[in-house]
Amino acid sequence: MPLSSPTMKFGAIGIDHKHINGMAHNLVTAGGTFAGWWTEGAPKPLAGFLKRFPDVPKVDRADSLLSDPDVQMILISCIPKDRAAWAIKAMEAGKDVMVDKPGCITLEELARIRETATRTGRIWSVNFSERFEVPCVTKAAELIREGAIGKVVQTLGVGPHRHNAHLRSDWFYDRDSYGGILTDIGSHQIDQFLFFTGSDDAEVVHASVANYKNPEKKGFQDFGEIVLKSEHGHGYVRLDWYTPDALPTWGDGRLTILGTEGYIELRKYVDVATVERTDTLVLVNGEHCEKIDARDAELPYSKRLISDVRNRTETAMPQAHCFKVMELALKAQALAEKASR
Repeated sequence: MPLSSPTMKFGAIGIDHKHINGMAHNLVTAGGTFAGWWTEGAPKPLAGFLKRFPDVPKVDRADSLLSDPDVQMILISCIPKDRAAWAIKAMEAGKDVMVDKPGCITLEELARIRETATRTGRIWSVNFSERFEVPCVTKAAELIREGAIGKVVQTLGVGPHRHNAHLRSDWFYDRDSYGGILTDIGSHQIDQFLFFTGSDDAEVVHASVANYKNPEKKGFQDFGEIVLKSEHGHGYVRLDWYTPDALPTWGDGRLTILGTEGYIELRKYVDVATVERTDTLVLVNGEHCEKIDARDAELPYSKRLISDVRNRTETAMPQAHCFKVMELALKAQALAEKASR
């Protein structure tokens, strides 16, 4: 019989990106217990992490988390080039893994992760926070299941980000460390395309990357785009690091979901020039043309992931979907860089 208690102990390896704060907070909120953490050196996000989790102990060695029989899951938010190795080591130690995006930065790493997860039976889950940590996305999925816009035929996702150069470490500008803009923030948009169109696979029709604003940063890519096509729908993705200073948040991230009977637009982080609130959902169909405040919608990912760890299920995200998102992101990155040579 499936176990109903949500209690689960987890540890964290790598505090190199502040996404670790949301990853850990959401697991704690869902009933998890944060047992300990380790990171290399003193990365810039560490100060903020310590303010959020002052009572969680730092362990002397990461291996002590991997060898602790009470720790069931490892969260990983180290430098992207190191994430695959730590994930594999954690799974070999019998731990399930939640990793910050990108989950890996090469197709070879992905192949090793896939083999390890299959052989060990461990969960490898990438925290696609632009879906899992955004309430209006949950509301959109609910409306689409109810038939509010008919069959989904296209997603149009934009992922602008604020550069905040003074907060960035050297690895942020090193292509071989962060993996490229499509591998990194593009994976969010590919996840949403596959999810909302109900696609198990897709073709990368077009991909491009560029560095228009920061030429002094030779390894940096500050613009990218992807065109996707599957047997169920079409997708366009635009990414950039150009968020202007006057915007009251880090990026005006939006997702438009086109259906045969209407469309939904998600204004995730701000409804620009109207109200400075998150999670505005616009619904237009044969009966409605309205804005919906979706801030109170649930965020089920973390609770479901805890259940999956205990019951060996795939309710938070199918493992095949997670692999496919990263595969397509890596293929898009390779295609874009080949075209730009």
